[in-house]
Amino acid sequence: MEQSYQKLITGNRIYAETKLFQDPDYFNKLSKGQKPNYLWIGCSDSRVPANEITSTKSGEIFVHRNIANLVVHTDSNMLSVLEYAVNVLKVEHIIVCGHYGCGGVHASMTNTFHGFVDNWLRHIKDVYHHNEVELKAIEDHEERANRLTEMNVISQVRNLAKTIIVQQAWDERELHLHGWVYGLHNGLVKDLAVIHNHQEDIDPIYQYNISKVTANI
Repeated sequence: MEQSYQKLITGNRIYAETKLFQDPDYFNKLSKGQKPNYLWIGCSDSRVPANEITSTKSGEIFVHRNIANLVVHTDSNMLSVLEYAVNVLKVEHIIVCGHYGCGGVHASMTNTFHGFVDNWLRHIKDVYHHNEVELKAIEDHEERANRLTEMNVISQVRNLAKTIIVQQAWDERELHLHGWVYGLHNGLVKDLAVIHNHQEDIDPIYQYNISKVTANI
């Protein structure tokens, strides 16, 4: 166990030495602040690191990760990250990225009891329930799970669009939402082409009269 732990410390030193060799001023510049253009909402799965699969550098992507990349309107952690990214960092793009072979998605498709996590996975079960006809028509279990993975990402992008944080930003500037799925089998991202760049892209019941509220203050 100790050797396994020490591997991380050794790896950190190699990382630091390599960066300094490439650019002696690297950490000095990095410590002065961040100005990422992207917020990444991804799965906690260790095989899907945002920077690595997009070939981006430290400071380019602000990251929030949870099991099965969910956007839940009562999740204060996610909402805090979203508010900071949108209102302070002024990101221009928010990416919800799921991945094929997601354990959370597979678990949500069963009636197996897993414990506390089932409360979280119920959000994916809701997605399954709302799309049950299409999903049950897919006979192959893996293909059905892949389609649910895509549907889950689409649903989470819609959830983002329903937040006051995103709609307030839309009232003032451009902010683009994206839905992606990463393929563990080939390392490629599939853009689901979810169009949510304006308040009009969501159902009217979820649209807030932001401009009127701002004008009354």
